[in-house]
Amino acid sequence: MAILSDKTIKENYQKYFLQVKENFKNDLGISLGAIVIDPLKDEQQIQPSSVDMRLGDEFKVFKVIRKPYIDPKDEEDIAEYMESSTVPEGEAFIIHPNEFALATTQEYVKVPDDLVARVEGRSSMGRLGVTMHVTAGYVDPGFEGRITLEISNIGAMPVALYPGQRVCQLVFETMTTPAELPYGHPKRNSKYMKQLKPESSRVKLDYELKNNGS
Repeated sequence: MAILSDKTIKENYQKYFLQVKENFKNDLGISLGAIVIDPLKDEQQIQPSSVDMRLGDEFKVFKVIRKPYIDPKDEEDIAEYMESSTVPEGEAFIIHPNEFALATTQEYVKVPDDLVARVEGRSSMGRLGVTMHVTAGYVDPGFEGRITLEISNIGAMPVALYPGQRVCQLVFETMTTPAELPYGHPKRNSKYMKQLKPESSRVKLDYELKNNGS
């Protein structure tokens, strides 16, 4: 595997944006025009080996409920345990110590079948005690949608997060071959394909839970 440089990212992104449909491949064998990042507000978001992603304005947090635990097999929708909020323009979302929130990037991303993307937090956010992903570190080949952010404050102070702020980065890596069954394929249980806002866990749709007497 190889990590894409700023030059290769720009080539891929720009070729798509200009609607060039040529079936041409660069030196790494990647079809030019394959990466979709919309909107990419300015080229300064493209770092030497990654692309900065901006924070969206919708958030989900867990409600305080009288329930001993969350059961993935529970017939009640897990979404009922969470509440959504939209931050008005110019205002901030405050994440408190030990709090967890779901959000998405402003950017809509499409990853081609021969690349995988990795979500990494920005060190500037980490130094405030804020992490941007707990487990959702990889974006599968074929994924399309806004990237989910699993935000946690592991610091000692509340932190203000502003929609439009650069909070994480995407690193693109090549694969040995294109995925045979990419994310979104009919044979895949692609629960979060084309998501546009923070989505609660759909773990109860996992085949091993559905087929195990639930």
